[in-house]
Amino acid sequence: MKKIMRLVLLIIAGYLFLYINNEWLITTEHVYETNNIPQSFDGFRIVQISDLHDATFGEGQERLIENVASARPDAIFLTGDLIDSNRYNLERSLQAVRGFIDIAPVYYVLGNHEVATNYVGDIYASLEALGVHTLKNEAVTFERGDAKMTIAGIEDPLMNTPTKDMLNEALQYVRDDEFTLLLAHRPEMVEHYANAAVDVVFSGHAHGGQIRIPFVGGLVAPGQGLFPKYTSGRYDELNTSMYLSRGLGNSSMPFRVLNLPEILVVELKKTK
Repeated sequence: MKKIMRLVLLIIAGYLFLYINNEWLITTEHVYETNNIPQSFDGFRIVQISDLHDATFGEGQERLIENVASARPDAIFLTGDLIDSNRYNLERSLQAVRGFIDIAPVYYVLGNHEVATNYVGDIYASLEALGVHTLKNEAVTFERGDAKMTIAGIEDPLMNTPTKDMLNEALQYVRDDEFTLLLAHRPEMVEHYANAAVDVVFSGHAHGGQIRIPFVGGLVAPGQGLFPKYTSGRYDELNTSMYLSRGLGNSSMPFRVLNLPEILVVELKKTK
């Protein structure tokens, strides 16, 4: 009887452990400091949402929307894999986007899972109907006060266009002295982003390494394999800084371990 009770308690503990690891939302805050930031954008707050993969956080995505709102963003960046190609449910993810639109301007780039569904046109149309700025290898201007900054975005390489060519297309009209943010799904392409001389990149795709090992880091990431270099946080390459979100959902691997779903916040701060 005692053995059965221990087994039951072990199963319950395992379930609770996995539930917390995959449902407990956290918000990670970073500050990006440089004197290149226009004065009007000092204190500008960006919330990054990545790799939702059709996951749900509360009824109608209520918990996710509330956590994003509490971060007080001036802009919200969606950096791909909003849906999952293995269990495509666009409406579930659009519930979150409808909430985001009421909080701040929303910008979006494709991930590999959107491309894999072959519904890219439908996804773009649905997001644009809600008022989302979809960035299809292009750049737009964000104005605040008397200053401007550039927000650029590239599609996923599964669209059969080399990353370098997509960057050239997106940045063709951007001056070298313009403060530029780039949304790009794949972190392993950071060398290309740095060579394009953008200031800050927002990326996802790696899922934090899926399973995080204490004092080691992530175990595996798509496009990088075992013990990937890029999994979470900030990485600097040449004069470019990349912020990599651990994301929110799962795909072919159903569980996160020691890798809580993450809402990432970056505040721009102009150095004196």
